[in-house]
Amino acid sequence: MLEINNLNVHFGVIHALKGISLKVEEGEIVTLIGANGAGKTTTLRTISGLKKPTDGTIFFNGNDITSASPQDRVRMGISLAPEGRRIFSSLTVLENLELGAYLRRDKAEIKKDISMVYERFPILKDRRKQAAGTLSGGEQQMLAIGRALMSRPKLLCLDEPSMGLAPLLVQEIFDIIQDINRKGTTILLVEQNASMALQIANRAYVMETGTISLSGTGAELMQSEEIKKAYLGG
Repeated sequence: MLEINNLNVHFGVIHALKGISLKVEEGEIVTLIGANGAGKTTTLRTISGLKKPTDGTIFFNGNDITSASPQDRVRMGISLAPEGRRIFSSLTVLENLELGAYLRRDKAEIKKDISMVYERFPILKDRRKQAAGTLSGGEQQMLAIGRALMSRPKLLCLDEPSMGLAPLLVQEIFDIIQDINRKGTTILLVEQNASMALQIANRAYVMETGTISLSGTGAELMQSEEIKKAYLGG
């Protein structure tokens, strides 16, 4: 579904991504783990079209999208729930969800999808008329995921969905991610909670200072002594 080849990204003189290559197959959950500053968020922003690569190619469903605009990537089926949630805090919950469907014109189907988000996140239905900025951290994360789902993505990119959440909420968010995947959406997950991410991932890539240092199945990396020492506290 997604294939990245020899991707390089610069921020001025800083070489943020150094020739990374990775694949995400349809139906998978693939996770990127690594320390802060490893390049995980930059990878997602480049896939989403928010950052232009210096070199390399990005293919999605067989099409070269390296130069495609962020809007065109959304139309093709790529959606991002960004780091820090980035909800529109002065707008209501419902208005945030409607903005997630801003490229769509099928009003009846949009209404159905809003109902689907409310079924998945009942608290958002209760809060639908509230300003999104008044939600708790967990509720804001649910809204960010719900908003990303409103474009009906084939590939959902999630950037640090568990950041700042209490342990019980972390488990709930990961259960939701698995449920979204079971219902047909491919997931690319960036996550600092390596243990949780590897438990649900089909495959995983470890990023270090802009490169991919290790890859394998989630189960394989869970058993790696190197990964245990670096990321799992073992």
